[in-house]
Amino acid sequence: MAEILRDTPAEGVALLRINRPEVLNALNMSVRAAMAEEVRAIDADPGVQVIIIAGDDKAFAAGADLAELRRRSVHDTQFEASRVSWLALEACRKPIIAAVNGFALGGGCELAFHCDIIIAGEGAKFGLPEVKVGIMPGAGGTQRFLRAAGHFKAARYLLTGDFIPAAVASEIGIVSEVVPDAEVMPHALRIASKIAALPPLAVQSIKEVLRLGADVSLDTALTLERKAFQLLFATEDRDEGISAFLEKRKPTFKGR
Repeated sequence: MAEILRDTPAEGVALLRINRPEVLNALNMSVRAAMAEEVRAIDADPGVQVIIIAGDDKAFAAGADLAELRRRSVHDTQFEASRVSWLALEACRKPIIAAVNGFALGGGCELAFHCDIIIAGEGAKFGLPEVKVGIMPGAGGTQRFLRAAGHFKAARYLLTGDFIPAAVASEIGIVSEVVPDAEVMPHALRIASKIAALPPLAVQSIKEVLRLGADVSLDTALTLERKAFQLLFATEDRDEGISAFLEKRKPTFKGR
């Protein structure tokens, strides 16, 4: 059975579902590599505009595979292989939505943090409990948590390894929305379909400016925004979008 299942639940939307229920979808190296391969393929596919990543009702992904980590040495080549897999998500031009039910812990929480939008069920639990086994987050967990929630909230949970209920995760700003557990996938799909119907170049430009602007000065970020805004005036979709609005008709976007 494949460890990553790919589906097309709606036009322009790809669903990647982690399929290791026997270990609560723990992320071993083969899962990371398969996820990276799928994301790269989707990023190059003009027929897909949005990616949803999900697990199952019990777990989005309950951390890294500790049995695998136990075998690593300090110079293990798997560290670099893992980094290459995470880079596929960081480099993806298309929006990625995490649909989180159950546990999103350790590497699973970091996987959600690599996404652009996080939809969490009311029963979801987030956390970065690596400190409890003598290590720490190593795939962006400390820095993405810090940037989303601020130093004091990040330190509170990173230094204790405590779980973060969905309501608290929403309060401190590390998820986008909390919905009833049964509504996680339907709601994620509604958002994905809404985005997939919009002009792809504008969507990708917004994602790029959000990502690049987060770690630079405000002046630099505003320059990035102005340049991206200006470049969209050279697209056919800009002409189509404005014309359709003025003519009171539905636009037909082509991604060019």
